[in-house]
Amino acid sequence: MGVIRSLFWFVLFVLFTFSFVVLFEYGTTDFVSGFQKEFHRVTKFVQEAAHPATKKKNTTP
Repeated sequence: MGVIRSLFWFVLFVLFTFSFVVLFEYGTTDFVSGFQKEFHRVTKFVQEAAHPATKKKNTTP
């Protein structure tokens, strides 16, 4: 039960931290579109980190 509670508090902390950063960057008037932009940016970063680009081998002698 303690693991579930700790996981809940961690997720809540991440959500509030993310919301604070969006609020600080975009303000109250543009919060929703800023939240969407930052969420897209974070998901793109996570996807690129999970699947890094492979290096191409140099075929020229």
